[in-house]
Amino acid sequence: MVRDFSINILGLSKGVHQFEFQLGEGFFRKYGQEVVSNGKFTAQVSLDKRESFIEVDFKIEGNTNLTCDRSLDEFDHPVSIHKKVVFKYGEEAKEISDEIYTITSDQAELELGQQMYEFIVLEIPIKKLHPRFREDDDESEGKVIYTSATETDETTDPRWEMLKKLK
Repeated sequence: MVRDFSINILGLSKGVHQFEFQLGEGFFRKYGQEVVSNGKFTAQVSLDKRESFIEVDFKIEGNTNLTCDRSLDEFDHPVSIHKKVVFKYGEEAKEISDEIYTITSDQAELELGQQMYEFIVLEIPIKKLHPRFREDDDESEGKVIYTSATETDETTDPRWEMLKKLK
């Protein structure tokens, strides 16, 4: 049974189960609008329930509407995500790493909305450029170029010459 973005795992038999979620405006209102305020995504979730763990395979595809940092024009940014997460049964519910969580054996549901939201947010580029600016984007922008003092200082001050003779 699917309720919002939760899956009832107590009622599921062992094996692979397929679920599909539509992620839209309501999804981003619920989980956060700081990075992504809107978009339309389809999430296909494959849940493989086994004796000691549950493996969840996420395939999320869609578009989000972003604002260009340079021109403030809005544009659609395509997103395609494929991630796996493992939920192991253990003493207490906690996050071990980005891909591994422990859950208690009496936990009734897996809430997958937060993971899907985080996967989408991580696919949003830090520098949001409209596609028409991507070719013009200077790769050397923000780089520091170092030169040695001997290359730039062709003529030396005569006072330094006098000091070099003291050596």
